[in-house]
Amino acid sequence: MDVRRADDRGLANFGWLHSRHTFSFGSYFDPQQAGFSDLLVINDDRVSPGRGFDTHGHRDMEIFSYVLEGGLQHRDSMGTGSVIRPGDVQMMSAGTGVMHSEFNASREEPVHFLQIWIVPDRKGVAPRYQQQHFPADEKRGRLRLIISPDGEEGSLSVYQDVRVYAGLFDGDERQAVTLPAGRFAYVHVARGSVEVNGERLDAGDGARLREVRDLQFSHGQGAEVLLFDLRPSELPTH
Repeated sequence: MDVRRADDRGLANFGWLHSRHTFSFGSYFDPQQAGFSDLLVINDDRVSPGRGFDTHGHRDMEIFSYVLEGGLQHRDSMGTGSVIRPGDVQMMSAGTGVMHSEFNASREEPVHFLQIWIVPDRKGVAPRYQQQHFPADEKRGRLRLIISPDGEEGSLSVYQDVRVYAGLFDGDERQAVTLPAGRFAYVHVARGSVEVNGERLDAGDGARLREVRDLQFSHGQGAEVLLFDLRPSELPTH
């Protein structure tokens, strides 16, 4: 297990936006942190009330948002308009190209969300938008599948051999997970703290796991965690 502590992440602070970068992004570059397998970006973003990201474009990237606090207002060139709130997961496949904006929907409260990019396994697809609410009771004390290649178990679909799980752990709650042989995994703690195979991970911490099949999540303290089941590749394939 290769642990990446929260304070070691990159930082961008624009006043209205405070962002910590797990992997190289924007003006932050670390050749040792250029993604992991097909997981390219995890940005931990806090946006001031009434502020946000003006309209900009993406191509050939799988981008999803995981809201922890507040409401994130989304608009895009596909005609989608929505507000993403805690428990919601938004997935946007940029494909041949999409323009979008993301704003804090509140004039009073900040919004806290994770922006995550996954390198797709194909290029030039038609852009698509998905959004799904995953209730807390489906994640309480267990890992709930939220993203998969085929949209199984009511998850959102992604153009890549990646599965993403979300879980909530507190007190005596624990979950044992066995991954398929030969896979990589990445764990990101969105908030709180939890032990993974006996290693304490706090909010913002992450861990690369190479060919570790058995994972044990335990001793959570208000923990919200994401688990990425990834292909065995050291660098993103972009």
